[in-house]
Amino acid sequence: MFGIIRPCRHRLSESMQAEWMAHLCGLCLALKGDHGQFARIATNYDGLIISVLVEAQSSRPSGADGAGAWRRTAGPCPLRGMRSASVATGEGARLAASVSLVLASAKMRDHVADGDGVLARRPVAALARRVAASWDGAGARTGSELGFDTAVLVDAVERQAGLEARAVAGTSLLEVTEPTETATAAAFGHTAVLAGRPGNRPALEEAGRLFGRLAHLLDAVEDLAEDARTGAWNPVAATGTGLDEVRRLCDDAVHGVRLALRDVEFASKSQGRLAHLLLAHELQRSVDRAFGTTASAACAAGHRHGDAHDGAHGDAHGDATPQASFGAPPVMPPSAPPEPPGRRGRRRGLVAGCAVWTVLFCSGQVCCKDPYHDPWTGEPREGWCAKCCDNCDGCDSCGDCCDTCNCCSNCCDDGCCCDGCDCGCDC
Repeated sequence: MFGIIRPCRHRLSESMQAEWMAHLCGLCLALKGDHGQFARIATNYDGLIISVLVEAQSSRPSGADGAGAWRRTAGPCPLRGMRSASVATGEGARLAASVSLVLASAKMRDHVADGDGVLARRPVAALARRVAASWDGAGARTGSELGFDTAVLVDAVERQAGLEARAVAGTSLLEVTEPTETATAAAFGHTAVLAGRPGNRPALEEAGRLFGRLAHLLDAVEDLAEDARTGAWNPVAATGTGLDEVRRLCDDAVHGVRLALRDVEFASKSQGRLAHLLLAHELQRSVDRAFGTTASAACAAGHRHGDAHDGAHGDAHGDATPQASFGAPPVMPPSAPPEPPGRRGRRRGLVAGCAVWTVLFCSGQVCCKDPYHDPWTGEPREGWCAKCCDNCDGCDSCGDCCDTCNCCSNCCDDGCCCDGCDCGCDC
């Protein structure tokens, strides 16, 4: 899993968390359905934004089902604690899958070129190139069925290597990020075509262009220390750009995305909420995390115990040393239903308990179910992955999506932004 937008589950309302998970699982299953089981490793947090944008702009289907036509029930999955779920389906998920596959192939080639990990071995690198080439073709076929020409993505990938080779100290960072900007602009713009709102295309292309810039720059900032250690190419180091300037470019891009979203006509305010939350609020948090300017707070513990965790914020323009941007994936399944009477305290013998533990482990429930029941005592236990969110970076404002209120014009008297934001404001 990769991507710059990874909202902590404690910052999303229950409805927004369900919607986000529906699009994430929908992308994963669209990759499987169109391209096979192995393609699911191309699932990424940013690709689901394509699916979100298509749905946000699409007119709600007529009839009793309404928005139910955009969902289907998926079977049990280990990453959901072996529970079924309602997932996004349709053209939005398929377009997200096509774009994700092509861009994942580019990321794979980049790792091969850098000789990262096992990809430094020639046989593994050769296999990775073959997989990347097959993904290019598969993504192109799906894109063609949806009226989207993935050639612009492939062309951007091919041009990237040449630009990187020519980049020297003093080269503008924007020259290096241009191919990524062009690719994401095309993908964002096509969501308007699929949704039947061509008037939104210019604004969404602008938002996509700036989103691509952010994705490229934040990835570079996150990898800066590791690239310096391994000698891998990094755009920030290669161009000699200071972190203050990189931060300025990122902040300008976030502001530009917010301005572009004002010109996008969503089908309704409620349908546009998730898109607004991800692109108007979470983008800024992604920048803060990448530059280490957001307090590292134990948000999960804070929500369980009611404590407010505050920390000192670094300088807004990156004087703090950049830290790992995203940490462990924060996406967790919804909490399990209440346990049945008599479940707590039920004990099993050693052999029976080991057998049950094996089933729980092999099905992913020990890792991902929150909580799962101890195979010997029946006591509820926290899933291993749930512990990854106990120290989420940048969660000092858990449950409050209104701390970046300068992005829209409709604000409450207390300054809380509620125009398209699922923040519970009543104004």
